[in-house]
Parts: sequence; C-alpha cells; structure tokens
Amino acid sequence: RPEFALYALRRAQAIRAIEKEHGTRVITMIHRQEKRSLFGFAVPQHIDLEDAQTVIAAIKETPDDIPIDFIIHTPGGLVLAAMQIARAVEAHPAKVTVYVPVYAMSGGTLIALAADEIILGEFSVLGPIDPQILGFPAASIVRARDAKPVAEVCDFTLVLADVSEKAVAQVKEGAVELLTPRLEQAKAETIAEKLAGGHWTHDYALTAGEASALGLPVKVGMPLQLMEF
Repeated sequence: RPEFALYALRRAQAIRAIEKEHGTRVITMIHRQEKRSLFGFAVPQHIDLEDAQTVIAAIKETPDDIPIDFIIHTPGGLVLAAMQIARAVEAHPAKVTVYVPVYAMSGGTLIALAADEIILGEFSVLGPIDPQILGFPAASIVRARDAKPVAEVCDFTLVLADVSEKAVAQVKEGAVELLTPRLEQAKAETIAEKLAGGHWTHDYALTAGEASALGLPVKVGMPLQLMEF
C-alpha cells in the first residue's frame, strides 16, 4: 500500500541519519498491527523466531567495534526468541543501546536487560517478564495450587503448576544471566525476582523512574526522530 511504502522510506532515511549522527549501526524490531493484515483485519505481531533470525543476523553482521542502537517497539512474544536476541545483544563487544520510543513489554523488556543502556521517552514503558501459561500468569497458577491441600487440586492444575514453576525459574535464570555482566549476582537476582515473580499484572506499565529504582541502566531522553518509529 502506498502509505506503508512512504512510511518505510521515511524510516529508512531516519535510520541512515541516526547512524551517521551517532556512528552506530541501527537495528529495529517494531511490531505494529498495521504491518500485516488478514482479510482486512489487523494481525497483531509479536517477537517470534523469525525476528530472532533477522535480528541475530543483523547483530552478527555488525563489526565488533561498531556500537549498536537497537530500537524496540513490541508487546512481547516468545521467551525462546527473546532470549536468543538478548544473548546476541549481550555478546556484541561494542556498546548496545536499546531505545524504547513507546513500549517494550514482556519479551521486549527481557531483551532490554541485555543492553548497556536503555533510553526511554518521557512516557515510554517497560513491563514485567513473568511467563504466561495458557494465557494465565505462571506465578498465579502456582499460588492457586498452593492455596489448597494437594488432594483438593485437580490433576490438570497440578500439571500446569509444575510447568509454571519451571517457566518462572527459567525466566529468572535468564534474566540473571543477562544482568550479571553489569550487576552483582545478588542485585541481578533481586531484579529478576521483581520482574518475573508475578508481583504485577503482565501488562503493568513500568516507568523510567521505577526501572531506574530497580537498578536498570535507564535514561530519559528520546531523540525526536525516533518517536516516529
């Protein structure tokens, strides 16, 4: 569609301008409903394995001495794909700065944990990284199981709780892995517990102030040209 082609052209021009100004490689992961449609209905986009393949390739193609500006706009997605991308971010030798013009929820926040610096706008938000099982918060499934004697809990709930415990533990371990290059182990574990332990609803908007108070390397000051991404 013509309007999308024009938007893509403007974005490409903005990327080239940012790379020239910052001396960086710009990589984007932007999920918008209008990007794809099915029979006229918007199809929501999320972090998936295709994103992982594309972003990892872009990171690996970037010379070791070139910093990366990684622009993220996403509601989240697959933990597997998010962790793959985050590990690639962590492995890049030069500085990686994650820019969040509006929001990087769930898996988007998980990726941001691997960055050397996170730049947010005045009203940009991150979010909890607690895993979801069949649409329910994993931590809440575990709490529901533990609220009753085991004999009163159905087998299906017991199975879900078992999977949920593993999912929460895995995400916490992943977060600690991403944070420990820059933070002490104890501090990383505290942040991982807060973000993955089910302390908020999954759509909780984590502000720059809250993220900074947790100990994340957050700064407020989004370049105006990035707000159009």
